[in-house]
Amino acid sequence: MVKNLLEKGDLDNKLIIYNRTPQRAADLQSTLDPNKEKTVVAPDVYEAVSVADIVFTCLGDDAAVKETVESISRKCNVNGKLFVDCSTIHPDTTNDIAQVFTRLGAEFVACPVFGAPAMAEAGQLVCVLAGPKVSIEKVLPYCKGVMGKANIDFSDQPCGKATLLKIIGNTFILNMVETLAEGHTLAEKSGLGTDNLHRFIETMFPGPYTAYSGRMMSGDYYRREVPLFQVDLARKDAKHALDLAKTSEARMKDVEVADGHLEDVQKHMGKQGDIAGIYGAVRQESGLKFEN
Repeated sequence: MVKNLLEKGDLDNKLIIYNRTPQRAADLQSTLDPNKEKTVVAPDVYEAVSVADIVFTCLGDDAAVKETVESISRKCNVNGKLFVDCSTIHPDTTNDIAQVFTRLGAEFVACPVFGAPAMAEAGQLVCVLAGPKVSIEKVLPYCKGVMGKANIDFSDQPCGKATLLKIIGNTFILNMVETLAEGHTLAEKSGLGTDNLHRFIETMFPGPYTAYSGRMMSGDYYRREVPLFQVDLARKDAKHALDLAKTSEARMKDVEVADGHLEDVQKHMGKQGDIAGIYGAVRQESGLKFEN
């Protein structure tokens, strides 16, 4: 996302980079801007915010978002600034931080994104925006055509609507992985063969289904050093979905099953686990080894 903001964002000033792990910010700058002509690394979040007009945040979970917002609100003058949060968090958390910033005279837009890291790299994300229309209009120039390929615009709707869609949307991904894992396991055990199943998948469901099917067949689901969709984050999203379902007096049985398999992935692989590891969990449940 930073790469595409830098390359296509038509910025008037240097892009300010901050990461809670300083070395990651330094490494990113070295990769994208080795001569330090277009970027500057902020030593802390307060300096990053103090000199910025628009602040994009993207953090792993609700606790990290709340902690960061609390720190900013206590130590920074945010009056007149625009905050854009791209984190995947509970919609209640989104609405709460929107209130914090607006109470302090800042603008706020929720802008979670759909897309794997490769899509982010290629500027092919789908951006979901919610909040005041006047604020969203300031963010749109950095979405479609820069960070993303498309926008879903919820102008003048509560900010939490964007993260509500993101949480529900992520259950589609979770259920896709669960379906593929069960299908591949049955294909192996029944004698159809995973190669034959994959031929059907790539013919009928090109795109994410085929990509995840390939990851399962190749063993990528357990061989990666860095997960594409880390298991703890996948479970966080699943728990948010189940909480929303309970609050709404609904039931998501598919998510309940998939979350149980994610728990098995955590036990088997720890923090190295990936959402695609559900395949290994289903294999184990069916009397096969976790690793294919």
